[in-house]
Amino acid sequence: MLCLIALFVYAAPVKAQMVPVTATLSGELATESGITVQSGIVERKIEEKTDLTQPTGETKNKLEKLLEDNPVGELHWNNFLRYAVNKAVKNGVPVNTVVLILLFPLVVAIVTAARHLIGVRGAGILTPALLSVAFLATGIWAGMALFAIILIVTVLGRTILGGFKLQYLPRVSLLLWIVSAGVFVTLFVASIWNVSQLVTVGIFPILILMLLAETFIDLQAGRSGSEARALIFQTFILAMISSLILASEMVQRVVLMSPELTFFGVAVFDLFMGRYTGLRLSEYLMYRGIAKEDEEE
Repeated sequence: MLCLIALFVYAAPVKAQMVPVTATLSGELATESGITVQSGIVERKIEEKTDLTQPTGETKNKLEKLLEDNPVGELHWNNFLRYAVNKAVKNGVPVNTVVLILLFPLVVAIVTAARHLIGVRGAGILTPALLSVAFLATGIWAGMALFAIILIVTVLGRTILGGFKLQYLPRVSLLLWIVSAGVFVTLFVASIWNVSQLVTVGIFPILILMLLAETFIDLQAGRSGSEARALIFQTFILAMISSLILASEMVQRVVLMSPELTFFGVAVFDLFMGRYTGLRLSEYLMYRGIAKEDEEE
């Protein structure tokens, strides 16, 4: 089926698009869509998106400038982590990587608090955190579209392979083969339709989404369809919120300027949260009526 789709798209005629062209002083022809024509050569300029997961780019330059404008000074007991961050960046460690490592425990703590204190259900703790990193690299909407496609291909693949009665490991290997083919067809169609949000996606977030697709499919085993959909939906919500936190420049600046407060503050918060044994917020709201009736009696 995937091969037929690919052949159909490849064989379909591509219509030429009329793009308004304006002449420039340098002799080039610039179009409104970002295409530059010079000496019969057409070059398409793709706007780079801000990506904290990449070691280069606009975000890296902003964070490096932030470190340069705010020198750490001499080493003291209250700035040892910031001093180590500055030293690592000067020695060649990408500042984006450092910020993402310091932010990841915060994202995990937020997911944990949503489940342990509020009562939000989801696919574990690590799955929403990894999804948030993937959404950060792809963009939320492009990441959701890509993951939805991967999820659909995985469901179809499991349905097809269900009739072959294969052992677990070979079945998973074939399933990942089908998912890889589906991702390739998706990127091929995106390149034909010039969907730059999908064309420019790197291999790192694609691999995360492919590996997590099997996790979401396993949620359906032993659960009803509505319960499985609720778990997937709540996991998506947690991942989107975490992705917005990771992408926030204000949060990045706070983590970079006060790493001791944020990094060790998360550990202290986890300790206090681990001591909490009361009702979750959702449970309190659920049983509030029963508690009132007991008080009245």
